[in-house]
Amino acid sequence: MGVEALARLAAERVDHRFKGLPPDADGLTVRELADQRRNLFTGGFLTPVLALSAERLEHNLALMEAYSERHGLAFAPHGKTSMAPRLFWRQIERGAWGITLAVPHQVRVAREFGIERVFLANEVVDPAALRWIAAELAADPSFRLVCYVDSVRGVELMDAALRGSARPLDVVVELAAGDGARTGIRTEAECAAVADAVAGVETLRLVGVAGYEGEVPAADPERVGAWLRRLVALAVAFDEAGRFAGLEEIVVSAGGSAWFDAVAEVFSEIPALSAPVLKLLRSGAYVSHDAGHYRRLTPFNRVPEEGALEPAFRLWAQVVSRPSPEQAFANAGKRDAAYDLGLPTVEVVRDAGSGEVRDAGDGITVTGLSDQHAWLRTEAGAEVSVGDWVGLGLSHPCTSFDKWKLIPVVEADGTVVEYVRTYF
Repeated sequence: MGVEALARLAAERVDHRFKGLPPDADGLTVRELADQRRNLFTGGFLTPVLALSAERLEHNLALMEAYSERHGLAFAPHGKTSMAPRLFWRQIERGAWGITLAVPHQVRVAREFGIERVFLANEVVDPAALRWIAAELAADPSFRLVCYVDSVRGVELMDAALRGSARPLDVVVELAAGDGARTGIRTEAECAAVADAVAGVETLRLVGVAGYEGEVPAADPERVGAWLRRLVALAVAFDEAGRFAGLEEIVVSAGGSAWFDAVAEVFSEIPALSAPVLKLLRSGAYVSHDAGHYRRLTPFNRVPEEGALEPAFRLWAQVVSRPSPEQAFANAGKRDAAYDLGLPTVEVVRDAGSGEVRDAGDGITVTGLSDQHAWLRTEAGAEVSVGDWVGLGLSHPCTSFDKWKLIPVVEADGTVVEYVRTYF
C-alpha cells in the first residue's frame, strides 16, 4: 500500500495550491516537474519559497540511523514534525522501527501511506477514533499501534469503545515528567492502579512504559537522568510483578530532540527483563534540524564526538523595498516562516544581477514579521538591493513544515530533485 500511495503522490498535479512553485508548471505531475530538475533560482520559482537541502537531509537521516544503532536503540521518529509520508518512508528505509504520532488524524495519514508500526504518544479516548483504530487492526494483521494510558478513567473509556474488537490494543503506561508537567501519571502507585485497570479488561494489552523527558521541570542532565531512571525502575517493578507475562517484547520509550543522549545513557542500564526490551527513541526534529532553537538544544552539542546535525531548511525571499539605508523589506512573513521559537535569521544574499550568493554577515537582521513581510535592519555597509534574494535560516522544524504543502528538495547547486508533500 505504501508504494502505491507514494506513487499517487508523484502523480498529483501541480497548481495554485502549492505556493512558490513555477506558474508554468501548472498541470504537470509532481514527478514530471521533478524530472525537469529545474533550478530553484532560474527555473521560474516564485518567492517566497521554502527549500530543503538534499545533502543535509540525507546527512541527518544517516546520522540518527547510525546513532540509534550505536546505542542499541529502536527508533520511531516523531512524524508530527514533518507530516510528510515521503520522509516517513525515508526514515524507515534508514532503519526506523516505525513512526511516532500524536493524534488519530496523523495516524490516518500514516496508514494511508502504508506505515505499519505507529507509536501514538497520547492517550486516545475518542470513541470514533478508537473504533477506526480497531478496524485498522482487524483489517491488517501486520499493523501495530501502541498508545499511552494515563488514567483509570481513560482505560474505562477505551474499553467501552473497543468492546468486540478483533484484537486488543497495545498500551504503555505514561509516567509524568514531574508535578506541573504535561500529561502522564504522577506517582508509581497511580501507575500501578492504571496497570491494574488495563489488566481488568480484554480490549487492552499492557506492553510497557513510556514518557517524555522534555517536560521535566527545570530540566538539566541530573534531573532528566533521574526521571529516566524512574521510568526504567517502573518497567522493572511492573515486570517483577508479572504485569508483562507472556509478552514477546517489553516497550520502554522516551526521547525528544533535546535529551536523547540522556535516554541513550540510561536505557543502556536497563537490566534483563522477562522478555527482550524494545528501547524506543522518538526524536523527530532531527530530520530537518534548524538554525535556532534546536541548534542550541541538540544533544550533539554535549557529545560532539558523535556527530552534528545540519540545518536543512532555507526560506528564500526577495527584497521588495529599501526605503532607507537602515531598513529593507523582504516578501516573506508569518504566513511563510516559523517564528514561534525565534525570528528567522538572514544567512545569505543572492545578487539579483550576477546571481552570486554571498554570506550576509552580521549586517542584516530580521527585526519583525508582518503577515507577508520580513522587516530587515541593515547596518552601514550592508549590501542588499531591491530584487536580491535573501536566504533565511529558520527556528522550529515543526512549524516550518506546517506552513508549506509541497517543498522543493534542492541540491547545493540549486537543482530541485524532488518534492516533499505534507499533510497537516
